[in-house]
Amino acid sequence: MQHCLILLHGNIDRCVCLFREQETGPDRHCLSRNSVPGPLQNFVHDKLLFGISSRMQNVGEQGHMALLGHSLAAYISVLDRERLRKLTTRILSDTTLWLCKLFRYENGSAYFHDDDRDGLVKVCRLVINARYEEYASEGYAVLNSKQPVIYQSASCRPGLGQHLCSQLGLPLSSLCTVPCNTIFGSQHQMDIALLDKLIKEDLETGKLPLMLIANAGTPGAGHTDKLSRLKDLSDQYNMWLHVEGVNLATLALGQVTSALMAATRSDSMTLTPGQWLGLPAVTTVTLYRHEDPALSLAAGLTSSQPVEKLRALPLWLSLQYLGHNRIVQQIRHATTLSQQLLQKLKSLTSIKTLLCDQLAHLVPTSGVDVVVLEDDGTYVRFNPLLTAAVLGTQQQDVEDLVEKLTELVPLMISTLCLRQNFKEETHRHSPLLTYIEEPSWPGIGGVRYEPQSQGMDESRRKEALERIKTELLKKLQKLDTDIIFSTGPEFGTEESCIFVGMVTEDIDVSELVDTIATLGKDIEESGRLLENMTEVVRKGILEAELQLQMANEEKLIEEGLLRQLPLVGSMLNWFSPVQSSIKGRTFNLAAASLDSTELTYSTKAQAGRPSLQDTAPSSLKRLPGRTVNMSCSIFHFIPQVCSV
Repeated sequence: MQHCLILLHGNIDRCVCLFREQETGPDRHCLSRNSVPGPLQNFVHDKLLFGISSRMQNVGEQGHMALLGHSLAAYISVLDRERLRKLTTRILSDTTLWLCKLFRYENGSAYFHDDDRDGLVKVCRLVINARYEEYASEGYAVLNSKQPVIYQSASCRPGLGQHLCSQLGLPLSSLCTVPCNTIFGSQHQMDIALLDKLIKEDLETGKLPLMLIANAGTPGAGHTDKLSRLKDLSDQYNMWLHVEGVNLATLALGQVTSALMAATRSDSMTLTPGQWLGLPAVTTVTLYRHEDPALSLAAGLTSSQPVEKLRALPLWLSLQYLGHNRIVQQIRHATTLSQQLLQKLKSLTSIKTLLCDQLAHLVPTSGVDVVVLEDDGTYVRFNPLLTAAVLGTQQQDVEDLVEKLTELVPLMISTLCLRQNFKEETHRHSPLLTYIEEPSWPGIGGVRYEPQSQGMDESRRKEALERIKTELLKKLQKLDTDIIFSTGPEFGTEESCIFVGMVTEDIDVSELVDTIATLGKDIEESGRLLENMTEVVRKGILEAELQLQMANEEKLIEEGLLRQLPLVGSMLNWFSPVQSSIKGRTFNLAAASLDSTELTYSTKAQAGRPSLQDTAPSSLKRLPGRTVNMSCSIFHFIPQVCSV
């Protein structure tokens, strides 16, 4: 087998690089030239490209290309330095050009990085080098004269600003979090008037406004800041404007809103094409504009090492394979899914996010998940730009999602309406039952049965709680009902509780709570009965042992000391037998009495003895769901031996 790599100099429609694997023999199979993009023709063997398809069925064809790019980068890295330099420079420049044209970012440069926050760190380092001329020689000492300030929205990614300060060695006082609008406009957009005020205050105290981080699609709600006004404000105060967010993907579409088009005027923006296009292990890209290559190199945005430029190869390969039309088509498909769901939801008058876990389970390819917004609570998020390419979400999945919503919403409404009734009915059974408040539980509520035994220490009480909860849950789950009973949320704080799921409007809440209380009481009484029975048996055994010991002492007195000697006793018993006066003992569990076994071995007396079932206490007979086998409840005690 012979491997060779050929470097060609031509336009990108031809091959920039190609591998050719040559095999000899009758079993040789060739890869069709039309099945792979131009730069890959004649170098990828079918065993390399398509042989892994059966093992990676959840990765699309473009995903195969991205994974292939990582392997290809390893091969290319062993080329001689000159060829490696030419090849990596071409890959980097072509990928940068395509991305800038695709996302309408003219005259931009690109930095490819694995950590999606690293591009912002490098850009901020670039701005520091540009605004503080002596930073390269003096270092952080020059920042003391004018402390830099970085402004971010309260809706930014959690921990983004802290990570930025940590990587740059800046104090947290250099980070200013701007609140979002609370009176006018969206509650998830940066308050521009307040931002202007904060900047003026920082200038008055001798600080330097350095950078503004804006959102084009907040992580939680997907809202876009007023980028046009933020850009004007940045120009006014000579600040660097950086934009990030999932909505930047829509810049590739034919029609873009004016609010989002303002992102193309920003100084830098971070793109995540791997998420948008379903490309595994593809780098994040930060596009930026700056005219000084020396500062870009100092900030780490560019590198003189050819191997560093190979980071762009998987994305370069994937973009070539997809082509412009398919890229736009995938992004448009995601936005269409979002609009389709929005239109369908308008027909549903009441939507609550308590359904999210069930929705994600019923329609897994929809990609819905839960987000918690600080001021608004918990919501279900449908973000096809991040999930559709990976999960393969189609319009039918949206239809299925709406269908399940239509089924679950009435059930949810009835559950919410009956929650207060369930709480009141539980309080009515106090102290037997305790109502458990758990806002995150998507059901009618939680309850805990409280043991009524007195004099229990804490450890025994916990054991009783857990035992009753386990047995009660089993009995409730066996009931002929559609109601779901469980132990509740996975990370709940309450212990030994039973949570009741969603219920229909025709459920009798009073009867439901009565059933829980009755079953719990029966389980507790059953446990108490077993404990009492154990204590009675223990006392009976001690009493029987005491009576047998007394009988042995009486026997010694009656028979005399000589009969107790081994040889003499045998001779005396042979010449003058004596009848033992020691009788066995029988313990009746039902009557809780210790009797002689004389009647047990007398057929006549045994026939006239009342049955055990007749002497059983009424408390045993009336307990439902339990059978006490009284035929096994007699213990016989005979001299020197105790048998059951």
